[in-house]
Amino acid sequence: MTTPTAAANAAAKAAAAKAVADTDYEAPDGQSHRNPNAEEHVESTSSVLAAIAANILIGIVKFIAAGISGSSAMISEGIHSIVDSGNGMLILLGLKKAKRAADQEHPFGYGTELYFWTLVVAIMIFALGGGFSIYEGYTHLREVGPDTVLGNPTMNYIVIGASIILEGASLSVALRNFNKARGDIRPMQFIREAKDPSLFTVVFEDSAALMGLIIALAGVFFSHLLNNPYLDSAASILIGLLLCTVAIVLLRETKGLLIGEGMKGSEVREIEAIVEANDQVIECGRVLSLYMGPHDVLLTIDATFVESAGRDDIVDAIDEIEGHIVERFPDVTRVFIETESLRHTRAVDLM
Repeated sequence: MTTPTAAANAAAKAAAAKAVADTDYEAPDGQSHRNPNAEEHVESTSSVLAAIAANILIGIVKFIAAGISGSSAMISEGIHSIVDSGNGMLILLGLKKAKRAADQEHPFGYGTELYFWTLVVAIMIFALGGGFSIYEGYTHLREVGPDTVLGNPTMNYIVIGASIILEGASLSVALRNFNKARGDIRPMQFIREAKDPSLFTVVFEDSAALMGLIIALAGVFFSHLLNNPYLDSAASILIGLLLCTVAIVLLRETKGLLIGEGMKGSEVREIEAIVEANDQVIECGRVLSLYMGPHDVLLTIDATFVESAGRDDIVDAIDEIEGHIVERFPDVTRVFIETESLRHTRAVDLM
């Protein structure tokens, strides 16, 4: 039988739990040394917005030109632009969701949302962009016959020329942000090491769009020059294969980020040096890191402290180590240092 006191205690606990749930959850940070005036990271939102605007306008005009001329390559290019605009919206969605604050259910935040939506973008490029373009080219190829009459290509030339200008402008914005982010690092090395996929995804898409336009231009031009409609269909298939190639590269890069990547070996060695530079530390053990988002690193460290170090000495040493790490690596948002037993360290050395 439940007593009045027990019932009151249970009601009080329930009310307290509800009050906690209704308040904003503050995840443990592990450090408090972040410089509020530090330089902000390169924003890629402008690149994405420029790409979306360009692709929507270009896609509409391409479909109009395809309807007038009957060009299979222009239909593929129209599909490409519409898919790219949808992809840009998904990347913006990922950027927005990744910025959500940590809560009780997701104590380390939502940074990996961007990785997930970038993976969706890669799949869409492969299935919708590449797949439909190859299918359109193959279907058109089967319909071509000796009596096939090619339409007037003038509209195609106008649209392709305008599209090249718009895509070039969009690519220039994406490249400016990309180059600013990579600094002196070589482009391919930066892509392999980058933790913000939105920086290189837009560059890949816009580059593929320009190459696709060149292929479409060649297909339309040579099909009319040689009076060979098969070349227009072949251009559509080539555009599809180009998109599939870009999608595979994006899938490969995003896979590692989604599974979980840590800091570079050189960075880990720097962290070990920072830890061991402290007077209270004998040895730095394991250093484990994980990118929870483009600029959100979780870091755990095993450290062996001197035998004479008291509790306050260790607390001060940990605080100092965290400060130096965050100052050197601003992307490190959480630092957890575990003290190792000196006896255990010696035992490991003797093994």
